[in-house]
Amino acid sequence: MSIRVMQNYINGDWVDSTTDVFGTVSNPALGEQIASVPYGNAQDVNMAVQAAVDAFPEWRETPPLARARYLFRLKDAFEEEFEEIARVLTIEQGKAIDESRGEVRRMIENIEHATGVTTMMTGYCLEDIAQGVDSSLYRQPMGVFACIAPYNFPAMVPWWFLPYALVTGNTFVLKPSEQVPMTQNRIFEVIDDVGFPEGVVNMVNGSRDVVNAILEHEDIEGVSFVGSTPTAKYIYERCGATGKRVQSLGGAKNIVAVMPDADVQAGMPSLITSFFGCAGQRCLSGSILSPVGEGADAFVDKFVAATKAMKVGDGLDESVAMGPVVSKAHQERVVAYIEKGVAEGADLILDGRNFSVAGYPDGFFVGPTIFDNVTPDMTIAREEIFGPVVSIIRSETLDDVIQLVNTRNFANAACIYTQNAKAVREMRYKAAPGMIGVNIGIAAPMSFFPFGGSGNSMFGDIKGHGREIFQFFTDTKVVIERYF
Repeated sequence: MSIRVMQNYINGDWVDSTTDVFGTVSNPALGEQIASVPYGNAQDVNMAVQAAVDAFPEWRETPPLARARYLFRLKDAFEEEFEEIARVLTIEQGKAIDESRGEVRRMIENIEHATGVTTMMTGYCLEDIAQGVDSSLYRQPMGVFACIAPYNFPAMVPWWFLPYALVTGNTFVLKPSEQVPMTQNRIFEVIDDVGFPEGVVNMVNGSRDVVNAILEHEDIEGVSFVGSTPTAKYIYERCGATGKRVQSLGGAKNIVAVMPDADVQAGMPSLITSFFGCAGQRCLSGSILSPVGEGADAFVDKFVAATKAMKVGDGLDESVAMGPVVSKAHQERVVAYIEKGVAEGADLILDGRNFSVAGYPDGFFVGPTIFDNVTPDMTIAREEIFGPVVSIIRSETLDDVIQLVNTRNFANAACIYTQNAKAVREMRYKAAPGMIGVNIGIAAPMSFFPFGGSGNSMFGDIKGHGREIFQFFTDTKVVIERYF
């Protein structure tokens, strides 16, 4: 198999990085290298930012509707390449092919939402704020923005930001995750075919050096990030120090409550998806399962049985429900958490260690794992594992669940399964997380609602997509005028 070497996309051209340091991109189902990615440097970033700076004046003067037409063309082009992008995503990231298709669909939905710029970017005005004096507000693009993307959703997450930056008149630099650069590489091939003006949208591959170069670059006005909480804090602090706008979305420890009146049969498929979809590698995955009141034993038995029935394997297999984790290093990290749970005294009732898939001896697989009788102080109940590991904490009342939710060191999402409207209101009203699911295991907003948690799950003021995203990528200018 030939090993493909990733390139940067700068000023409308595919160019080699100036670095001589490269990383490995692997197929996680096979455990073998499929590409090489440059770990770029400040010189690469400077080239991309300069291209974006040079492109900004003309792109800003392009009418919003004309900018939106580029996105209309891009949406059509992505529809034509839909299956190919999804397959590349699965090959390098590992998730099941239907999960990849869903991710690409969400990516495209953000483009569709961004085309509403002629409504969403409008300002407002008022006559006679004083006698003979009128005032108006305009929203204006600011310049160059950047995105530092995670490995778990390599197609979708950058497009929570990129189309909105472009359609509001800014230019853009994207840094894909060095673990999964091939998906955005394929996407940028489509961008290149659509023919955006040179320098409007750029991509630089790399790792820590590229991140720091983005954070320090004086010509970058704002940064969007999704990833772990420690990195999110670091990016938030550095952007504050350098005067940049920032959206920095961090980690999670999401709790799913199952009330005694829940329709378990109807809800079980979404519960399984919540905890094991994408091999648990998403910030909206269920992590703690909290059955409430009587009937917990019967519910746990049903949950374990449904988990065991799930097929694990190569994500390209249409019958597979859960693929491998992204890398050998992450596989070892998840297994270490399982061993930590055992050491701390939790009951391991389904063990995903030493999990093997026939025909894939070198794949980075972790089997579905379930701990029962977990206590809130245990490491597996406090830290983000980011893998297919469920911690069951039984609760006597909904108030106990809400206290559990609000004492985790994260506040991304929480879900409740119930038919009781009062219980739903209690959860919605009292729980800290920024996203709440009701009889839904993944509280993922559509593109026209904002995405983002609270507390240590979100740093910055404006969340991903939704209406608010148009505010992040524009500054307001107020004009007060009087004529004699």
